[in-house]
Amino acid sequence: MRTASTCAAEGTEDEAFRLFLGAHTAALQASKIPALYWRSLHLKLANEVFDAGEVFGILQVQVQEEEEEGDEEKKTVNINVEMSSKVVVTRESGLQKSDPTSVFLVDHAWTFRAENARQQLEQVPGLLGRMSSLMGLPFHGEAPEPSAVERVLEDMWRYTQTYHLSQGSAEEKVPLWYIMDEFGSQVQHSDQPTCCMAPLFYTPQQMAYSVLWPLQDLENGDEVTRDFAYGESDPLLRQCRLLPWRPADLLAFGVAVSEVPDLYFETIMQENRETLPQQIEPHTVPDGKVLKVYTEIKQVRENLKHPRFELTEDEGEADILWLFSHFRDYRKLSEERPFVLINQFPCETAVTTKDCLAAIARRARGGQGAPWIPKTFNLQLELPQFIAHFLQNAERGEDNHWICKPWNLARGLDTHITNNLNCIIRQRESSPKVVCKYLEDPVLFAREEVGMVKFDIRYMVLLRSVRPLRLFVYDVFWLRFANRPFSLEHFDDYQKHFTVMNYAEGVQLKQVHYDEFIPQFEKQYPQFPWKQVESVFKAFTELFLAASSRPVPYGICDYPSSRAIYAIDLMLKWDTQRTMTPQILEVNFSPDCERACKYHPHFYNHMFQTLFLDAAADCPVKQIF
Repeated sequence: MRTASTCAAEGTEDEAFRLFLGAHTAALQASKIPALYWRSLHLKLANEVFDAGEVFGILQVQVQEEEEEGDEEKKTVNINVEMSSKVVVTRESGLQKSDPTSVFLVDHAWTFRAENARQQLEQVPGLLGRMSSLMGLPFHGEAPEPSAVERVLEDMWRYTQTYHLSQGSAEEKVPLWYIMDEFGSQVQHSDQPTCCMAPLFYTPQQMAYSVLWPLQDLENGDEVTRDFAYGESDPLLRQCRLLPWRPADLLAFGVAVSEVPDLYFETIMQENRETLPQQIEPHTVPDGKVLKVYTEIKQVRENLKHPRFELTEDEGEADILWLFSHFRDYRKLSEERPFVLINQFPCETAVTTKDCLAAIARRARGGQGAPWIPKTFNLQLELPQFIAHFLQNAERGEDNHWICKPWNLARGLDTHITNNLNCIIRQRESSPKVVCKYLEDPVLFAREEVGMVKFDIRYMVLLRSVRPLRLFVYDVFWLRFANRPFSLEHFDDYQKHFTVMNYAEGVQLKQVHYDEFIPQFEKQYPQFPWKQVESVFKAFTELFLAASSRPVPYGICDYPSSRAIYAIDLMLKWDTQRTMTPQILEVNFSPDCERACKYHPHFYNHMFQTLFLDAAADCPVKQIF
C-alpha cells in the first residue's frame, strides 16, 4: 500500500531526477550513455554508490612472449613471462544489458592539466607512488625521485583519458586529463568491446567520474573490455590511434602531405555560419570627409585622435565598424550598407587559425611549400603521415621535439612540447590540434641577468585590399622574451620555452623597445644587420599572396569594403648554413594592442590613416606589396 510519505519521497526523487536531467542531458547524450541507465546513474551519483566491486574483479594473468636470438644455425628462443591484469565479471548471475541498474561509477585517481603534471607528481604526497604502482613501474621509497617522475610522465599517456569543461574562461576550458582508479585502469582494449566507458562531470559535486555500462550480456568470468579508439572506423586511423598500446608497422607509410581537400574549407565556413558578400564596387572616401567610427574596443576609443575620424555610439550611422568579435553576415552588410567599411575580411580564418595557416603555406612558391613556417601536420587529417615522419626522424637520429597547438587558441593555452609519440597521438583526443616541429636551434638573445633566452617578434601587418593585394607593415615591432636560459630539456618549464608572459601571474614581463633592441641585437650578431633580418617582409607577402590565390572559401575574400590588421608572431632559427631564417608561428585576428598604445599613443591614428585614407610621410608604415 502506497502511503503519503512514500508518494512524497517519490515526488522528491522525481524532482531531483528532473533537475539532474536538466543539468546533464547534453553531457549524457554526448557520452552516448543509454537513457535506460540514467535514473540509476543519478541515484548512484547522488548517493556516491560505488558498487562495481560487487560485480567485477581484477584478475592477474601471466603473459608469455617469445624472443628469438642468433642466426638460423644457432637460434635460441627466450621466453619472457610478464604479469598482466584484466577485469572480469565475478557475480554469479552475470550482467544483463537490459537491466537499468547495469551502470557503474569509476573514480578518478588523478586529474591534471598537462602543464602541471610534473609539479603534482613531485609535490602531492603519495601520488607518485600510487601512479607508479598503477602503471607497474618501479618505485622505491617515499621521496619523489626524478627518475620515477620521468617514468610516470613517459608512460602515463597509455592510461590517460580527457574531457573539458563547456563553461568558464579560456583557461578553465583547457582540457583536463585524468587517470582512472586501479579498477578502471585495468580494463583492457578490444576491437570487439564488451563494455563502454565515458567521463561525466557531475555538477552538484563539481567532480568528474567515469561511467561504465555493458554493450552485451556478460556471464560470470567474461572479460570487461572497451575500445581505446572508440568511434574510429577507418582501419588506418585505428592503427594510428592504438599505437600507444598495440605496435604497428607505420614506418614505411608516406609522409608527403598535399593540399587540404576543398571540403575542409567549405565545412569551416558552414560551421562559422559566415555568409559571403554580394559583389560591390569599391568605394572612394571623399576628400576631407570625417568618417564616423563605431567600435567596442577600449584602446581604439581612448587612442584614436586623428581629425578625420570621429567616434559614434550609433552603429547605424557609422562609416567604419571596428569590431572585436568575429563578424559573420557579410551578405546582409553588402546588400544594405555596401559602403560601410569593416575591420575584417570574409574567410580570413584562412590565415588566423593554425590548421588553415599551415594549409595555405603549402601553396606558396608554386605549391612547393614555404620555408618560413615550421613543418606542420594537422592531427585530424594527417596523423598517419605525422607518425611515419616521426618514426623516420627517429631512425635517422634527427631531433624529434614537437609542439602541439590548438587550432584557434593563443597565449600558449593547451600548448605542449614533447618528443613522446604517445603523448602527441593522444593530444588528438582533447581538442583539434596541429603539431609543429619545435625549433631546436632558435636564434637566442643575451639577457644580462638571465643568459641566452628565446624571444619572438610581433609585427603588425595591414591588409587594405586582396585584389589587387595591398599589404603594409608597421615599422615598429614588439618583442617577448623567455625568462630562463634555453635548453632542450624541461619542456614543461613555461618560462624557459614560452615567451608570452603578459598573461601569466607572478612572472616577469621583460620590456625592450624595438629601437633599443636593434643595436643590442646587432652587437650580439654583428654579421647580421637588422635590415637583412627584415627580409621577413617577403614571407608576409608570400603568405598573403598564397591566401588570396584561390577564391572563397578556400582563401581570403576580396571584399572591397574590408580592411584589417593582423599581428604576425615569428621567431628566427638557424638553418643548416647558419643563416637566420624567419619562422611564422601564428597570425592573430583582432590582436591585443595594449602595449602598442601604451608606448606609441599614435598607433591607431597610423592604422586608421593607412587603412582608410592615405598614409602620411611621417607615418611609420611601409607598403610591402
